[in-house]
Amino acid sequence: MVDATHTSFPANDRSYFSLLKKDIHRLAETAGLTKLRISELDIIVAELTSNLFKYGESGEILFGTFQNGDAPYIELICIDSGPGMHNPSRMLVDGVSTSNTMGHGLGSIKRLSDTFDIYSQVGWGTIILSRIYVKGKPQKKEPVTIHPLVLSKPGETTSGDGIAYKVTKDGIKLMLCDGLGHGPEANKAINEAAASFRVFPDSSPTETLRFIHNSIKKTRGMVANVVNYDFKTKCWTSAGIGNIAARWLGPGISKNHMSYNGIVGHNIPASMNDQQYSSEEYNQLILCSDGIKTRWEMNKYPLIQKCDPAIFCAALYKDQARRTDDMSIIIIKIN
Repeated sequence: MVDATHTSFPANDRSYFSLLKKDIHRLAETAGLTKLRISELDIIVAELTSNLFKYGESGEILFGTFQNGDAPYIELICIDSGPGMHNPSRMLVDGVSTSNTMGHGLGSIKRLSDTFDIYSQVGWGTIILSRIYVKGKPQKKEPVTIHPLVLSKPGETTSGDGIAYKVTKDGIKLMLCDGLGHGPEANKAINEAAASFRVFPDSSPTETLRFIHNSIKKTRGMVANVVNYDFKTKCWTSAGIGNIAARWLGPGISKNHMSYNGIVGHNIPASMNDQQYSSEEYNQLILCSDGIKTRWEMNKYPLIQKCDPAIFCAALYKDQARRTDDMSIIIIKIN
């Protein structure tokens, strides 16, 4: 089922921390982690909330589970708007503290995580990523990294935004869609679209959108962007209908992709074409639904490209989320 990839846990009130820990523990149990790894996850969450209490402002922890083929994992992203750090690497060293504590917190989180990353700016805040694999961290690096961050509108139990993708020997095809409105009916629209997306064999984004359009006419409709990456030609093709923002990034350059007007399932243009982009120029694509503001610039996040894509997703969510709608950010990166 296509739905939110992460659950948001507000963490700006210490009295809520015990409930937050219990909720995350319960979610981890359903993900298939061993008792040992769940106990280690409990320690990670305890250290994150401890740091938020000492240093953070407007704290939030995002929890997500991912099937990821045969390498399922759990992901924790801790976000705050606190004072930030001058030297995050130094703060990972045991014994280093700015609050007269033992200074083992960040080091413990890193040791217990299969994947760990941190990004911080003085006066802006800090983002911490902890990822735990159910069956152990895979050693093979995939040719393309796809990282989604999809969150339901606050107060909703299901998301009207969603992502679907499939990997073949020829390439990767991905769709980010946003059902009109929010809640169960929007979620129904994107799930019917995802079912059509999965069975359509053609790699063309335009033809994929046409096929989906005819398949979801009985739903409330949606906006969407479909992108395909061809392993052989090393080229992207893309087509979008409605207000899904797409920004292509390359070394020192960026380009916004223009979508067609319309609503998939109701009215789409008679004439549409795939747009092509070379991965030699643009090795990264960022897709956002309209729950994310689009007027952001890369220079606000110095050196963030060196971090895990989940950090970049979280930074955009931290600064640009409207929080009045479902919110989604997808980063696709050629490795």
